[in-house]
Order: sequence, then structure tokens, then C-alpha cells
Amino acid sequence: MNRKGFTLIELLIVVVIIGILAAIAIPKFANTKEKAYLASMKSDLRNLVTAEEAFFADSVKYTSTVGA
Repeated sequence: MNRKGFTLIELLIVVVIIGILAAIAIPKFANTKEKAYLASMKSDLRNLVTAEEAFFADSVKYTSTVGA
């Protein structure tokens, strides 16, 4: 009788390898949300500077308040 399949040891080795790869990969992606948030804040600040400079070019003064 010729059985084809995986032994328990082979399956355990694969599970261990997947666990090691996950342990390496998860920390690299954990701070992705924070990096995206910081990039968004930097972009918003650049846009604010551009708007302030445009206002200054028109009125030769900077805004005293920032509103919606």
C-alpha cells in the first residue's frame, strides 16, 4: 500500500517555519499606520504653509487665525 501525504513531523516543521516568518514580518508592518499618519500630517502642514504664503503674497501679512 503506497500512501501519499504528509507526516506529522513535516506538518509541524511547516507550522514552525510559518510562525518564524510571521514573527519577523509582523513587527515591520505594525508601525505602518503611524508612518502613514505622520506622512499625512507633514503633507497637511506643507499645504498650510503654501496657503499662508499665498495669503501673504496678496495682503502682505500673515493670517492671525486659522479657521475653516
